[in-house]
Amino acid sequence: MTTPDPAAPLVPASDQAQAEVIDLCAELIRFDTSNPTSNERASADWVVGRLAEVGIDSELVESAPGRANVVARIAGRDPERGALLVHGHLDVVPADASEWQVPPFSGEIRDGYLWGRGAIDMKDTVAVMIATARHFARTGTKPSRDLVLAFLADEEAGGRFGAHWLVEHRPELFSGVTEAIGEGGGFSFAIDDTRRLYPIENAQRGMAWMELTATGRAGHGSSPNDENAVTDLAESLTRIGRHTFPIRLIEPVRALLEEAARLQGVDFDEDDIEGSLAKLGPVSDFMQVVLRNSANPTMFGAGYQTNVIPGKATARVDGRFLPGHEQELIDTIDQLLLPSVSREWVNHDIAMETTFDGPLVDAMCEAVRAEDPDGHPVPYCNPGGTDAKAFTHLGIRCFGFKGLKLPHDLDYGRLFHGVDERVPLEGLRFGVRVMTRLWQSC
Repeated sequence: MTTPDPAAPLVPASDQAQAEVIDLCAELIRFDTSNPTSNERASADWVVGRLAEVGIDSELVESAPGRANVVARIAGRDPERGALLVHGHLDVVPADASEWQVPPFSGEIRDGYLWGRGAIDMKDTVAVMIATARHFARTGTKPSRDLVLAFLADEEAGGRFGAHWLVEHRPELFSGVTEAIGEGGGFSFAIDDTRRLYPIENAQRGMAWMELTATGRAGHGSSPNDENAVTDLAESLTRIGRHTFPIRLIEPVRALLEEAARLQGVDFDEDDIEGSLAKLGPVSDFMQVVLRNSANPTMFGAGYQTNVIPGKATARVDGRFLPGHEQELIDTIDQLLLPSVSREWVNHDIAMETTFDGPLVDAMCEAVRAEDPDGHPVPYCNPGGTDAKAFTHLGIRCFGFKGLKLPHDLDYGRLFHGVDERVPLEGLRFGVRVMTRLWQSC
């Protein structure tokens, strides 16, 4: 495999690109692409237009009416190298306007932030992708290798109309792609007043969404009933919700914790995980979710009248498993269910892990350090899931990287799918600078 040309001069992000990324992100937010109550077609048409303005051809692909994806290819300096896929999704989760300080689809700028649903998940990154692509086109800058840009539908509901559909029905769009970057990493996390970790995702927990069904004996609400489906399901859900899975220290989690400990001057003892975590301050809270499998009841439905015991009750559980520990999750759930309760998959998707090495990893780390000398890139396991799961089926090596520097007092994690989602304006400009560097050195 050839490596990037170190002699190619860096073309830095222009002032124009850093300014327009804010306007691009605001315009994207104003498209209500709430999944599943809306669709992505209008925003996808807009993406096609913004790329066409600077001469970048793209293809709009609908997997179903309104469920639109956009794919573009940009030629690189070395066409012999495998292409890099850069992907982001256009859909967002719904927002209840009554809970927000600003209308969630207004794209309002206030106090140095751009507010709105999708501001960090992930219309910020989509805007950075578009702004960077437009900068490359205007200046004639070429990436180090071919880039495939993908703007995807339906990520928030599992990608059935987006990444998974494209992989199954239009794999030729990703011909020659060997590596990919998408959401799930590359944001800053403060470890003290001056230094920041930049977790770069090289692993993801798997997804095991399941529906539980309890069957029992229907009857009058006033009569004793030891085969009550509601009772059996409630007891099973309580067992699941109260269960704590054992710690399983996978390599990306170990590497991040060891680096955080080194930077803070404390020892990390993997034989005493809890004791070591107690020394790491906010890093401990940040990493709790990727130390083990998890399963959380999220939905419950049963009955139609107060004085009728139903013969059936159903519920949903959001299960997540670490790479290599899927069977442990399944076996544990089965042990916790009462005999009257069965389960079936609602969405069952793989866990992922790749090594933290190679020219792309080096380029991501160097791009961060160049723009933030107090930044420390580290491996990371994403507790959730992204469209990367689909692209691994094409043999693509996937990472999560967005390039976002955050104020130390912003609780980034709580903004995902939360109220008053917002992104710092300087964070958007930082993202353009980082992505501009990365595309030229990847």
